[in-house]
Amino acid sequence: MYVEERMYLLQVGKAPEYFKQYEAEGMRVQLKHLPHMVGYYVTEAGVQNLVTHMWAYDDLLQREKCRAAMSADPEWQAYIPKIRSLIISQETRIHQCAPFFVERLKKMLAAVR
Repeated sequence: MYVEERMYLLQVGKAPEYFKQYEAEGMRVQLKHLPHMVGYYVTEAGVQNLVTHMWAYDDLLQREKCRAAMSADPEWQAYIPKIRSLIISQETRIHQCAPFFVERLKKMLAAVR
């Protein structure tokens, strides 16, 4: 399994606006296309105004297909311009689960279905 970690550095003071837009529009579209939201966070200490969200995939092909479908969705295309100006930078990391963690992650994901 793989976990994608996406980090957005937001303009100072723009986190409430970002979260409002995400809750109203972005989350629904993502949950329609992406299989497993692992978490959605904002920093409390360290780099400020950093939003991190994580998504689990069975494999990289699943990630590619899911993200392509989401990118093609007109609702997603309408949402992106609403948050783009709030974001200073973006970073993405893809993590492969350690062998001993795969079953634990699967159980965690099954518990939230």
